[in-house]
Order: sequence, then C-alpha cells, then structure tokens
Amino acid sequence: MVRILSLLFSASIVLAARVRTPRQFSADRHLRVGTTQPQLPQARAVHKRTTISFSNPKAAEYLVDGTKIPDVDFDVGPSWSGLMPISANANETRKLFFWFWPTTNQEHTDDLVFWTNGGPGCSSLEGVLQENGPFIWPTGTAKPIRNQWAWTNLSHVLWVEQPVGTGFSQGVPNITNDDQLAAQFAGFLAQFLEVFSELKGKNFYAAGESYAGFYVPYIANYLYEHPKAVDLNLKGVWITDPSVSYDLVTEYIPALNFAQKWKDVLGLNSTFLANLQQVSDKCGFTDYSKKYATYPPKGKLPLPSQAYNGTPDYSGIKDECATWDMIFYAAITVNPNFNIYRIFDVWPVLWDVLGFPGSYDNQQSPIYFNRTDVQDAIHAPHINWENVFVNGTDKSVPSMLSVMPNVIEKSERTVVMHGGIDFVLIAEGTKIAIQNMTWHGKQGFQQPIQSESFIIEGFGVLGSMHQERNLTYVEVDLSGHMMPEYAPWAAYKTLSYLLGREELTDHTSDAALYPSAYELFGPGSRGKLPVQRRTEL
Repeated sequence: MVRILSLLFSASIVLAARVRTPRQFSADRHLRVGTTQPQLPQARAVHKRTTISFSNPKAAEYLVDGTKIPDVDFDVGPSWSGLMPISANANETRKLFFWFWPTTNQEHTDDLVFWTNGGPGCSSLEGVLQENGPFIWPTGTAKPIRNQWAWTNLSHVLWVEQPVGTGFSQGVPNITNDDQLAAQFAGFLAQFLEVFSELKGKNFYAAGESYAGFYVPYIANYLYEHPKAVDLNLKGVWITDPSVSYDLVTEYIPALNFAQKWKDVLGLNSTFLANLQQVSDKCGFTDYSKKYATYPPKGKLPLPSQAYNGTPDYSGIKDECATWDMIFYAAITVNPNFNIYRIFDVWPVLWDVLGFPGSYDNQQSPIYFNRTDVQDAIHAPHINWENVFVNGTDKSVPSMLSVMPNVIEKSERTVVMHGGIDFVLIAEGTKIAIQNMTWHGKQGFQQPIQSESFIIEGFGVLGSMHQERNLTYVEVDLSGHMMPEYAPWAAYKTLSYLLGREELTDHTSDAALYPSAYELFGPGSRGKLPVQRRTEL
C-alpha cells in the first residue's frame, strides 16, 4: 500500500550513515531511538515463580530458561518459544515463530494478549525486545534492562512473527490479502492451543501497531465470524498509530497541518511552507478536516480526486501532490538525523542492537537475533533474521473501510491510539478515518475530541481521549510511532482499560496499577499491593 520513491542522498548530507528512503520505511519500519525506561532498584530480587504450567509433554520442547537468555543478567522467568505450523497437515511447511510469556500476576491468569508488529512483515520480536516485553534493550543501552511497563504484568502475552516469511517464520508466502492472513493465523492459534491447552478458553485480546491496523482488525473479524476456529473468547482489540485508511488520508491530506504545527522542530522556512500551502490548496488538502471531518460528520467524506492517478486504492498519489514527501526531503536536509517515527530526535544516532536506529541502517555489530547463541536459547532456526519482510502483495481494503465496524460492534472494548509526533502515519489522518467510519448505526464520533483529556496520575496531562459506542480514541501528544516504546505508561494504562481493569474516565486511577506512580507516591493509602508484588518479573 505504500508508495515507493527513489531517493538518493549525497554522502555529505547523510554523513557516515545510510539513510533509508521514505517508502522503505513501509508504513512501519520500526527500529529507532528508544525511550529511556525507569529502572527498578537493583536490590529487588526477581520473583521466580510462574503462573502457569503445561501438561502436554511437547510444551517442554519450547521451554526457554529465563536464566540463560544471552546478555540478560537477571532471571526473567520461564517462557516458551519456537516454530508452530499453521495447520494440522503433517506435511505443513508454513510455520510461525512465537514467544509466549506468562503473566507475573497470579490474579491475571484468565487473559491472553496477542501482539503483532506491523510492516507489512515486521518482526514481533522487535516488540518483545524494545517495546512491551518483560525485558527490553533500548537503543543506546549497553545491555538489556527490566521493563517495569511489561504487558506481562497485566496478562499472559503471545508475540507472533506473522505472516509467513516474517523474521524466523518459515515457508513460502502465498497470500494476497488479510482475510487469508487471518485464516492462516487462526490455523496457527489452533495448533498452538493443542500444545498449550491450558490456555484454551482464556479471554483473548488482539493488539498491534502501524500496519497491524490491517492485521489486527482482519484477524479479529475472522475470529468473530468463525467462532469455532479457536477455543478462545475474543473480547477486544488495541491498535496504535495504525494504518487504517489510504495513504492519501493518513499521510498526504494532514501533511500541511503537521508541517505548520511543527515547523520549528522540522526546520522549515517560510518559503518552503508557502510552496507547501500552494500544493495543498491545489490538491484539495487544505482545511479538509474543518470542511468534512466534523463532529458529527455531515455524510461520507469525499476524497480529493485531483490528488491521485485514478487507482481504485488511492495509492497512486500524483507527484505534484506529494506533500508528505516534500516535508520529508526538507526535514532530512536540515536534520540528517530526522526520524519519521519521532520527529524530536537529533544527533547522535544511538546504537541499536537490532540494527536500525531511527531512519538509519546500522550494521556495525551483530544483530541480536542473528546470533546463534540467542537463536539456540529461544529455539529459533539458524537463519538470517530480518526485522522487516515486505512482499508488497496485500490487496486488502483498509480496515476502517471494511471490517473495523464489525469488530467494534462485536468487541467489549476497542482502543485506537496515536502519537502526536509520529510522521510515518499522522494522527489527524486517523481521526479523519474514524469520522468516515460508521458503527453502531452512526457515522464517526458525534462529539468533538476534547484536548488535554487523557491524564495519568503521576504523569499529568498526556494528550486527548474520547469514547463513544465502544470505541476509545487516545492521542498522546509527545509520543512517536511506537507507543509501547515512546510512551510505555500510556500504552500500559490503555491496555489495563482494554482488559477491564479500570476506566479511562477516572483521572484519579489507583497508583498501584502504575509502577512509576507508586515510586512517586510510595506505600500508603494509594497503594494496594506490597512492593514485591508490584515489581516482580
């Protein structure tokens, strides 16, 4: 779905780094400068108990010793990982790689969260290692650290490299749309549950970011429409900075407003902005949200036909209307370290153990998942692991124009998040897509999204939120593209909401749910759990 541009930058501009072109980012080329994570005091020992065990002897073949994960110098407890076929066919060659981590909280054993990165074809092991796993290795960090915002604090979590051809997953990719992807994933889940049968019947939640705006809704829709496909109770979905509409909507229409808002950060001068304004005017982008994405909307939102080449999927943006690309060129000329995932990043480019900090390739040291000792520890094949695999064959209609309404209507809760300083996919585009979507008998949100309405105790105002008809939208003003990495506390809070543990409308939420809030306020009337329960991994 992503428009490829052939861009070459001179060595003087890119200095010693190799800059990737805008469309090589796909909608989600995930690796970038990491968020600084508050570390737990070293004196606190890791609790070694596990909250689940498996009776099938085959499960033991997948067991990962939490004391023997390379470079992790603390015990993260047991987990299970390896390849699982997508069908019961004895000759099945297509297999997905997974890493399952049990929750650390005995009170949360009834829930299972599935996580997928985007891409298309971005490895979910990046999510484990640099976003929401039990331990993380942020860019610029010498070694892994404990993740106090690990999603395993709240639920069992299953990270899966999918579709076939992604990361360590095996087999020949043979699908052309996300209905087929969802069917293959359901086949994987069925096989997974045969080995890990104690997880059958759990409450199930699907989550992901970026191109997972396609994956997650299509998978959820398939499971809702095929309730006997897997023995799980799907309850809701969570997507952040998602690809939910055409590039025209998520990148080009909102590009002018984004550039005007962040002109000082991007280093854009008045001459450039005036030219950008003229292009936006000519192509029908200017004031689009004010005219059409109203609350409530007055009807289906028209797309500016003068901006694209007549392709039915609105992917053929005319060169003279390529506002997003104009901004990218200008920004990276001013700041060679310009990071489309988080626009505030500047020099130096921090080292990344997964090899792609920000917008730059970095191959100066072995990629973590390419090390044979790491592969052996997690039962991965000895192959060249790649974070992103893109075959460019997805013909699916964007989710908010197809399956998302059905998913919202059948889910108990649906969460859509977006970071305000993400330039890969712009938050205004997601709001436009919501206003063009009809669910539960009405189109879009009926009431405006109130500014400064998303608050976390101990952090203050983080952005805006709005809830109508089982859909919750949250915008975090200073988060980039990867919400669990750039604003882990926000992702953690909204996951807690998705799981039914709290309501987002309660701005005085229990500090015991949030490790940092606990550290700020300490034990007492705000805290309900003892320290060791709150910090165990």
